[in-house]
This record gives sequence, structure tokens and C-alpha cells, in this order.
Amino acid sequence: MKPAPFDYIAATSVDMAAASLAEAGDDAKIIAGGQSLVPLLNFRLLRPSILVDINPIGTLAFITETATDIRIGALTRHHQLETSPVIARHLPVLSCAMAHVAHLAIRNRGTIGGSLAHGDPAAELPMMALLLDAELHIASVSGARAIAAREFFLDALTVDLAAGEIVTEIVLPKLPPRTGWGFAEVARRHGDFALAAAAATLSIAADSITEVRIALTGIGRTALRVAAAEKLIVGQTLRADVSNQVVEAVRAAIEPETDLHASSDYRRHLAGVLTSRALAAAWRRARESVA
Repeated sequence: MKPAPFDYIAATSVDMAAASLAEAGDDAKIIAGGQSLVPLLNFRLLRPSILVDINPIGTLAFITETATDIRIGALTRHHQLETSPVIARHLPVLSCAMAHVAHLAIRNRGTIGGSLAHGDPAAELPMMALLLDAELHIASVSGARAIAAREFFLDALTVDLAAGEIVTEIVLPKLPPRTGWGFAEVARRHGDFALAAAAATLSIAADSITEVRIALTGIGRTALRVAAAEKLIVGQTLRADVSNQVVEAVRAAIEPETDLHASSDYRRHLAGVLTSRALAAAWRRARESVA
């Protein structure tokens, strides 16, 4: 299969890309890594008249560190996140998650901005953005804006991004001291989208949990944080009864769909098991950081 005919613009700046998108309106698409877009074009599920290639914009590919944040350019490839010493030092849960994204050839081309803008409900990066309280920076001819990840993902493959807007940067706050992390995923084959995945961070003081975050993917229309489960654990230690309560809260909070890969009940079961594993790993790592 091959795509329908289209014109091509190689943008050399964010301003040029934004202007090209504004001129074309709803009939243009951005291409970056192309790992999601190109298959849709080849199957003619999308038929844009113009592709705006942002790969020549070198200023959109970076990983930098400030005193409080990690800033990542939208053109940063998955493999760069996976292997970055800065990410490994400050956000190791993200390094771990990236190893589960598809296969190396795809990770070498796929971009963080593209994955977040695509908003696949079984992808790892939207879950990571929610878990790590990411802020997305967006540009257009109307100016720049920032939006929290929790407000960005609206529905399956639907995000708060207008036709003329471009994701330019993702800002991730550094984790607090004495924070552990856990990540667990089940897929039918290595590199497949997750049937379900869970990630957690857990901060402690004097052996008591001061902050916890729990995020899931593959179990609904979007990735999500489970606030009801998070509240149950703050101020406690991770005893078996507490973990069981969290698992039940997670299962009650989600509405998985049945498809050819897994039933709703199986995904709900997986979500609880994987949450328990992720929390246990986060608790262990948090306590090891104090020792």
C-alpha cells in the first residue's frame, strides 16, 4: 500500500512549521518520527494534502537539566530517552519504560512529541507523562501555551492539540529525595502494545509514605492516574492489607474494553496485579535509598 498524493514542506524553524500548518488548516499533518503517521498514510486512513516535516528543526531535539526539572525537546527519540544518563539519574522509571516501547528500530525514529500528540491508549509515554506530572509546551502562529499532561489526553487518539499547533517541549519535574519507582507491563509479545501496564513512584520519610503516584495504560480510552488509590496509601507503610486496598481501588476505577487481544475482566485483573508489583518495587527502592 502507499499513501494518497501529498505536498511536502521541510520546516527549518518552529515559526516556519507553524505558519505552514496555519496556511493549510485542517489539511496538513506534522511528520517527525513517522512511526504512527506513516502506517496511517499507507492504509489511507489519513489523507492530508500537505506533510510538514519538522525533523530539520534541530533545536527541538534535546535533553537538558535545571535545578528542578528535566526538559525534553519534542524531537527527542525514544532511544535517547532510554539511554540518557540524565534521565537514568533523575527519572529512572522513564528509562525503564522506554525499553518496552516497540523495537529498537522504532525507538530510533519515534519521538516523544509524536507519541504524546498521537495519544495511543496503550502506549507507555502518555502514562509516563501523567505519572511524572509533565507539562507540554505548544506553539502556533497565535503564540505559545503550556498544558499539564493530566489535561492533555482527552480520549483515544484525541488530545488537546489544535490543527495548527506543535508540541515543542516536555518539562518533567525531578522526583523528590527518597523516592522509589516501579514499572510492570504485560504484552502478548515483546514490543507489542501493552495489554496493561502500571507505573508508580513512592516517596518516604521515617518509613512512612509521603507521596505516591500510580499511573496505568492499556486499560481504557486513555492512560490515567488513579487518585483514589493514591490517597489510600499516603501516611502508611506498604503492608499487605494496604496494597490489597490499593489494588481493589485501581480495579474499581477503571473500565477496560474487550477486544481481540484481551477481555475486560482480564485487563482489570492485570491492572491490579501490575499495580501491586509496581508499588512493591517502588517501596523497596525508596527504602534502599534511605539505607
